[in-house]
Amino acid sequence: MAGYDYDLFVIGGGSGGVRAARVAAALGKRVGIAEEYRFGGTCVIRGCVPKKLYVYASQFPEHFADAAGYGWMVPEASFDWQTLVANKDREISRLEAIYKRNVEGSGGETFHSRAMIVDPHVIHLLGEDRTVTADQILIATGGRPAAHPALPGHEHCIFSNEAFDLKELPKAIMIEGGGYIAVEFANIFHGLGVETTLVYRGKEILGRFDMDLRRTLHETMEKKGIKILCHAVSESVSKRPDGRLDAQLTSGQVLTVDQVMLAIGRIPNTENMGLEGVGIEMTAATGAIKVDRFSRTNIDNIWAIGDVTNRVQLTPVAIHEAMCFVETAFKNNPTAPDHDTIATAVFSQPEIGTVGLYMVTSSSAAVGCTA
Repeated sequence: MAGYDYDLFVIGGGSGGVRAARVAAALGKRVGIAEEYRFGGTCVIRGCVPKKLYVYASQFPEHFADAAGYGWMVPEASFDWQTLVANKDREISRLEAIYKRNVEGSGGETFHSRAMIVDPHVIHLLGEDRTVTADQILIATGGRPAAHPALPGHEHCIFSNEAFDLKELPKAIMIEGGGYIAVEFANIFHGLGVETTLVYRGKEILGRFDMDLRRTLHETMEKKGIKILCHAVSESVSKRPDGRLDAQLTSGQVLTVDQVMLAIGRIPNTENMGLEGVGIEMTAATGAIKVDRFSRTNIDNIWAIGDVTNRVQLTPVAIHEAMCFVETAFKNNPTAPDHDTIATAVFSQPEIGTVGLYMVTSSSAAVGCTA
């Protein structure tokens, strides 16, 4: 190890990468970590944290309505979208600084740069135009919303990333998808006063959950006023002269809305990192990095954890995989991540969650996502 600049170099500053870097550095290892965008990754910057803030904001209309029954006379309320966005930005900036500071406080070195692997032990930092060497390399670059380039008019659509930072709150939105993200954002936008339509190709939202839960949530959302159209997908999206969008569905319906949001899955961030050049094996279907049960790639000193492996796309799982990686790589204690009976929650309204054979329907099902 002494012949390298670092004992460990981590590519990706999300929850998994930061946890691995911080814990390894605390063990006395020489650690470097590169993040090209913002430390905190999907969870902190454009996922769990801002989503929960928006969920909380969207619940207030129901709280105001309920207050009268408890003796509270609440005056007519108004909502300001720009204030919510600004306060969200302030909070994630605070958390981003903590993530970065935690690594540095443990003795690690952080780089704000894209990193490419040019050799099994060599990383090129594009932002600094220099190379560094490492005994072990950990890839934790996460994933991003799946695009839909085959959809005519896809350039008019937004994804979950953009939904957090819209310049103005739309009057009407169509969300395509039936998973966590689609369902959560449908409830968020509806709660903020947006006319919301959820379009899903399947027969019922939230596949892989218990059918009774799925149907109950579906019915509850519709009672609130959210339109849910199953067995349908968009065929095209076109922009009208007034700037609004017409979404043509396979059912024959045309929805006229201000925004069309696609929430049709996520794909790993593996492009333009030099992975093919060093021979790292990836899946043909998604481009995810192939790993063994200890998170090691086909190259002995290169590992991968989190969404980039497309195993289980959950923040606490990435953190767990990071801890198992440290045990295996630096503590001589080979530890495989346990992916059985993972607790998971959907921040719908009402929330639903599951672990093993048991289902619950309260916010107590929430899964923590601290690094």
